[in-house]
Amino acid sequence: MILLRPSLLRRPRGALVCSCLTKPTALPSGAIRGFLSSTKRQTGIADESPSVKRERQLCFLACPGKREQELQFHIPNSPDPSAAQADSPASSPATTAAEANADELPHRRRKRLKEESNGTGQPEQNLPLDASAQLSNFSSALPTTSLRRKLAAYLALTKPRLSFLILLTTTSAYGMYPISSLLTLDPAMTPLPTLSTSTLTFIYLTAGTFLSCCSANTLNMMFEPKYDALMSRTRNRPLVRGLVSRRGALFFAIGTAVTGLSLLYVGTNPTTTALSAANIFLYAFVYTPLKRIHVVNTWVGAIVGGIPPLMGWIAAAGQTATIGHDNWRDMLFSEGSIGGWLLGGILFAWQFPHFNALSHLIRDEYKAAGYRMMAWVNPARNARVSLRYSLLMFPISIGLWWYDVVGAGFLVPSTFANGWLVREAYRFWQHQGANGTARGLFWASIWQLPILLVGGLVTKKGLWDGVWRSIFGHPDEDEEEYLYYDDEDELEGENSKPNGSSPSRASSSRSSTLSTA
Repeated sequence: MILLRPSLLRRPRGALVCSCLTKPTALPSGAIRGFLSSTKRQTGIADESPSVKRERQLCFLACPGKREQELQFHIPNSPDPSAAQADSPASSPATTAAEANADELPHRRRKRLKEESNGTGQPEQNLPLDASAQLSNFSSALPTTSLRRKLAAYLALTKPRLSFLILLTTTSAYGMYPISSLLTLDPAMTPLPTLSTSTLTFIYLTAGTFLSCCSANTLNMMFEPKYDALMSRTRNRPLVRGLVSRRGALFFAIGTAVTGLSLLYVGTNPTTTALSAANIFLYAFVYTPLKRIHVVNTWVGAIVGGIPPLMGWIAAAGQTATIGHDNWRDMLFSEGSIGGWLLGGILFAWQFPHFNALSHLIRDEYKAAGYRMMAWVNPARNARVSLRYSLLMFPISIGLWWYDVVGAGFLVPSTFANGWLVREAYRFWQHQGANGTARGLFWASIWQLPILLVGGLVTKKGLWDGVWRSIFGHPDEDEEEYLYYDDEDELEGENSKPNGSSPSRASSSRSSTLSTA
């Protein structure tokens, strides 16, 4: 061992020595030799005297925990010390970042890199701004007295993308309601409404549903502006930025709710109106406060997402309901309502892989804002629930075909879309959201839902039969034969009445029409 003392060290003029060399330090024999090449490479300084080089090496051997940038040496005979310091690697951005993380403990560094990495060693990209944030930015850039500024700010309160998604699911369910075969044969024989009446109902349903969504989303923003300010996705919302006052938002929410529910009541039926009102209450007054209390808020939000398809189905069913069979029990719990419940089940199950993947990407922000989401409360459960409800898509899709809502052709696109979703959900569960699996599941859910809805509309039961009949201009032979025998049995029953009672004038008319046919 070699014992170094301060008296043995010779400092060049102008050099600063580390304070650790003020007391004796024992160094292993030959240790200085190992730092001859590394020290020069670390400092990046080529022109220095041997004594300064030896002094720097001794300081590093005595203080292995100190970094070179903490030892400020002034090189003698240097024409411009500031220029030499500026050219050194210690002043580069990469070195500065390394210095900031140098004191980080190894296990904390590994955890940070794992959270920031998406499998390629690159940090996760931030999610794009939602429509509300984009409209808020657009509104803030306009003059204060501009009408467009106010319109953009109030439109931002509605969460346009979410409202459009809800509108899409409602109208898709309305379009998938089965077509009666009697309507395709002879509309005069059935009490079904004409095309103009169906179009008006569709317009009332669309406008009423959108306005109801506007009310629910506005109330949601009203109740949590101080929490929205803590998250990057929501800090640009109009109430947070002061583009709309709370009083103005309240009047807007009340006005859209009253108008939307009135349109649904006039244009559809009371059951559809009641479901829309229930959805506003669940979203604004149950789901919104529950987000800060318990993770069950995700299930409540899934119920809110599953109600709009049921609304569209019941709005279509109300057009064909006869008097006495148009009450809420028959609308919701009859055999004809199974299709609406299945479509609502698809939206209920879809919420979990979609939202759980999204919440995983911003789980730290949810935690900082105090929202109780499974993504950070119980990440393992978050992944399991996503996979479980992704698998549920298969039996629900088969159920739509089983109950004659769609044709057999629906099984092809639904199997493809559901298989893709399950694959991404399995990878999400397997890697616990790491390696980019959360983003993969999120985008799979974005595309899977439109495939199911459009596929259901294209393969709707009886849709292509109507096209076939409209081309050839006559019904199928088996249906014509069925109608013929049905009328003939009715006539025989009336002719066999006791006391020689004769058939009614209407029956005679049908008989003569049948005989001429």
